[in-house]
Amino acid sequence: MKLLKELHNYFFFCGIGKDPYREMKKDAYISNFVVWRILHGLMAVVFALLYLSSLFNELLRPNLIFYLVLFLYSLFAIAAFCILKKDSLAAQIIIYLSISVLFIFACLITQNKPELPATTFIVFLLVAPMFMIDRPVFMAMELIGASTVFLVWMYFVKPYEIWEMDMINVIPFTLLGIVLNIIANTIRIREFVLTRQIEIQKDTDDLTGLKNKGALTREISDYLADPATKKAMLFILDVDHFKSINDTYGHDVGDFVISGLGHLIGEKFQEGEITGRFGGDEFIIFVKNVADPEKTRVIAAEIITGAFDSIKIPDTGEGVNVSLGAALYTGGEITYPELFKKADTALYQAKRDNMKKFCLYQESEN
Repeated sequence: MKLLKELHNYFFFCGIGKDPYREMKKDAYISNFVVWRILHGLMAVVFALLYLSSLFNELLRPNLIFYLVLFLYSLFAIAAFCILKKDSLAAQIIIYLSISVLFIFACLITQNKPELPATTFIVFLLVAPMFMIDRPVFMAMELIGASTVFLVWMYFVKPYEIWEMDMINVIPFTLLGIVLNIIANTIRIREFVLTRQIEIQKDTDDLTGLKNKGALTREISDYLADPATKKAMLFILDVDHFKSINDTYGHDVGDFVISGLGHLIGEKFQEGEITGRFGGDEFIIFVKNVADPEKTRVIAAEIITGAFDSIKIPDTGEGVNVSLGAALYTGGEITYPELFKKADTALYQAKRDNMKKFCLYQESEN
């Protein structure tokens, strides 16, 4: 039973499990897209040369039309790869279609010389799986289907002795191709997992688990640079009298406060907002697709109340006070540093008045 579960895990999820595989699936599709876009370019060149050669070569002439069709198909695939998104299912389907076309090409090559063993087809059985990252079960179905079609087709074309030899070779090489695909997928998917772990560690603040300054800057800048972006709200938050907390209760308590604030923000914002620790006791909250002054006040009030109610100084039970400044983005040319400066100005105004706690940047007031 354990062996069957392990085989199921490798055939369907490349040995890393269902949930981790789903997280990596987009990376796998993108990797396939990049590799097969190049391969389709090579296919177009190869089939164009074969077509031109078949005009002058008697041996190649029987496949002249097929070379032309494959060349045109390669051009279609290249055009599709220029239009489709890298992680689209349609691109993945085209890749499988291309693999099927290559197997049909190998069948036609074999048919031209029925007295010879099926070397080209067997080579494709071993090579094709190495260039495909997806659930191995799909490539297994592709290889088994291609081998079945080949053997049935060649049964009516080849002398029985040669066909029998091909069958003896094709079956184990099909199984070997499946195994190679599992190995290749497992290695490359694990590379994706490791790469993602490194990226997460690089972009994560150790104390809070939120994004760090570098990740915040990059992601917010990318969002603002998108021409489709029209609205957003940027909050800057910090702890009132944080230096005093550190000096009075020690840095362990200061870290406890920062960690608690990170947990509060992480729990509250889980709908695609960009949140992180900018540094020290400062946090950034970036809400996409919203630029509503009343909404900023509601969010600020919830955070101020949540921080005071849920984060208590050890031993004293004293609640933690925070202040926030916010700035709205309503389209137009603006950079993250410019938007940050506005929110920071609003934060400074909020902190000048101990009772205010929150301030929204207003152009007319500055």
